[in-house]
Amino acid sequence: MAESTIITGQFVRISQTPASIGERLVALIIDYIIIGVYLLGVSKLYLKVHPTDEISYIVLTVTIYLPVLCYAFLWEVFNQGQSPGKRLMNIRVVKSDGSTPSISSYLLRWLLFPIDAFLTGGFGLLSIQLTHNKQRIGDLAAGTMVIREKNYRKIHVSLDEFDYLRQGYRPTYPQAANLSLEQLNVISRTLQSNQKNRAQRMEQLAIKVKELLSATPHENDAEKFLQTILRDYQYYALEEI
Repeated sequence: MAESTIITGQFVRISQTPASIGERLVALIIDYIIIGVYLLGVSKLYLKVHPTDEISYIVLTVTIYLPVLCYAFLWEVFNQGQSPGKRLMNIRVVKSDGSTPSISSYLLRWLLFPIDAFLTGGFGLLSIQLTHNKQRIGDLAAGTMVIREKNYRKIHVSLDEFDYLRQGYRPTYPQAANLSLEQLNVISRTLQSNQKNRAQRMEQLAIKVKELLSATPHENDAEKFLQTILRDYQYYALEEI
């Protein structure tokens, strides 16, 4: 399975591998078993208490079934993206950039779960299979993904890795600051590539970057142009620290 690597604005390299459909389904089954055991236990308690008036009936019903309804949302919010099933399978919900999701992100993916699983006949499974980061509809909407925790690594990048830190360095292309991390990653991977068509790929990418940034290259060589764009981005990113 493909591993995605990004560098955040705080210069932390994050390597993460999306969880497979099988891992997510097993985690879901484990959670459903836990919910089933819970419902079995509280049902017996419900029969013993047996409310006599309508208000008591409503309060007791809400108290029993609300945790079931909000099971995934509550666990992920208060357990850093892991339900018991996900924890046992060593998988976790994170933002696509590797950061911790907000409550609104957890809420959105939880609200869209019925569309992923029931209302569309399991379309979420197809979405997981087809998307690069194995995301269901709820994940795509919330900007989250489910990753294998054992493959998740945060490594602080040494400033020595940035070779533009020569005294007096001046950026050439201010537009480079507008690049996204994904675009930066494409440029970096292309420069590091050893494939036979490397030169052709760099030429094509240089043309796209030039059009995207409306930049006029000062270099006659595509590789040098892309290296300058990369260094300029890193320069502006460091300026924000």
